[in-house]
Amino acid sequence: MGLSETERVHLQAILQKYEEDPRVQKMDQYIQHGCVTTFEHCRNVARVSFWINRRFHLGADETALAVGALLHDFYLYDWHVEGRFQNCSGLRTIFKMHGFIHPLLARDNADRCFGLTAKEKNIIRSHMWPLTLFHAPSCREAVIVCIADKYCAVIEAMYRNRQKAICV
Repeated sequence: MGLSETERVHLQAILQKYEEDPRVQKMDQYIQHGCVTTFEHCRNVARVSFWINRRFHLGADETALAVGALLHDFYLYDWHVEGRFQNCSGLRTIFKMHGFIHPLLARDNADRCFGLTAKEKNIIRSHMWPLTLFHAPSCREAVIVCIADKYCAVIEAMYRNRQKAICV
């Protein structure tokens, strides 16, 4: 699975201004899965999403797809830190745990920093579906990112070697 040189150049042109932003680069300070940083994970998801759209001729809005994928985990904290959600206990507060709350935090951060489109907001907010049961994808771009995110998470978690954990 890989993008052609033309596809890589096109994807890079869409993402360049975001990837160069210091706020987005801050994601490189946090580990997401295994030895892969949040920034690397989001780039992996963007590449896989782009690949899925192109190979299956899904006709997604490639700008919204790429931007939503890159910013889908733009929550900017280390979710592995013990005690991060120390006040979470009981069924009611379980929904404040990272897996449930980070899509909302990521969407709000990204919207505040970059001013998102409705599609980009849905991509970010719904990427954890079906865990976030009431926030389902409502556009094809969000479905693609949701699938790509799960694929990348599995690959990244399986490999401790950074080179093998690259999805595309």
